[in-house]
Amino acid sequence: MPSRDDIQKQITSGDRQDVFRRKYIKDLSTYTGRNTILYATAFTSKKVQLQKVPGMLLSVTSEDIQGFMSSVHKLKGKELDLIIHSPGGSPEATEQIVNYLRSKFDHIRAIIPQNAMSAATMMSCACDEIIMAKHSALGPIDPQMGVTSSNGTGYFIPAQSILDEFQQAKIEVSGNPKLAALWVNRINSYPHGFFKKCEDTIKLSKIMVEKWLANYMFKGQTTTAPKTISDWLGSASEHLTHGKPININAAVAKGLKVTELENDQKLQDLVLSIFHSTMVTFDVTGCVKIIENQNGKGWFSNINVK
Repeated sequence: MPSRDDIQKQITSGDRQDVFRRKYIKDLSTYTGRNTILYATAFTSKKVQLQKVPGMLLSVTSEDIQGFMSSVHKLKGKELDLIIHSPGGSPEATEQIVNYLRSKFDHIRAIIPQNAMSAATMMSCACDEIIMAKHSALGPIDPQMGVTSSNGTGYFIPAQSILDEFQQAKIEVSGNPKLAALWVNRINSYPHGFFKKCEDTIKLSKIMVEKWLANYMFKGQTTTAPKTISDWLGSASEHLTHGKPININAAVAKGLKVTELENDQKLQDLVLSIFHSTMVTFDVTGCVKIIENQNGKGWFSNINVK
C-alpha cells in the first residue's frame, strides 16, 4: 500500500488527484464485487482551519441527497459499501439519505477509514455492518443546538446541557427565589419553545438509531441491543463531550456489529488508499466534499482557494 506521502507526490506532480482517487475506488469495487460510494468532507484538513471554511459546507445537509442520487444513478446490484468520513450534521438530512439508500440497496456496509461522527455515526448505524480500523472512530449522537450570542456570533451547545441548565435553574430558584434574577436573563436568551425542541431532538436521534439498528443490523433478532446502543450513543452524561471518539473496542463492547478493517489486508490497503487520495484531493484543490461512486459519477462541493 502506498503511503499518504507517496500518494501526495504522485498526485501533485501531475495534478491527477481525480485519476488516482477514482482508480482506488474502482479497484475496491472490483475486489469486493459490491458497489462503492465515497462520502467524505475536508473537516480534518488543515485547509479548513486556515481558510475558516463554514461548517455547513462540511456537514451532512439536505443538499447531499442530490449527490447520492447522482452516485446511485445507473448502479446495478443490491450491495453497497459506503465509505464515510464526516463530522456529522443534520439528523433530518441523514434520515432522508438513509431512506433513499435503503430503498436502493438490500445490504450496506459502512466503512470508516478515520472518523464518522455524530449524524455520520447515525448513518453508520443504518447499515447492516460497520467496518472500522483500529484508529477509526465513531462519535456520540447527542444533538447539538445552534444558538446565537448577544454579539451575534453563532455556536453550538449540546441539547442535554441546555436542559440540564434549565433544570438547575428550577432547583436553585425553588430553594432561593432571590436567585431568579440571576437566571432570568440566561433563560430569556433562548427563543420560545427552545427547551421543548431540545427534548424532542434528543428523542428523535435515539428513536431513529434504534429503529435503523432493529431494521438492519439486528434484523429478525429478538434483542434489546438496538435500544441499549441508541441510548448509549445518545447519552451526553456518558460521553461528556460531543467530540469524544468511540473506537472499535468500545463499539463492539456495546454490541454494535463491527468488523476490523485489519482482518483483510487487501481491503485495508484499498480503503486507506482511497482515504489518503481523498485527503490529498482536499489539500491540493478547492474541493471540500465528495460524493462519488466507483464509476467516477457523483457530486463535488468546492470553495475558492486563496
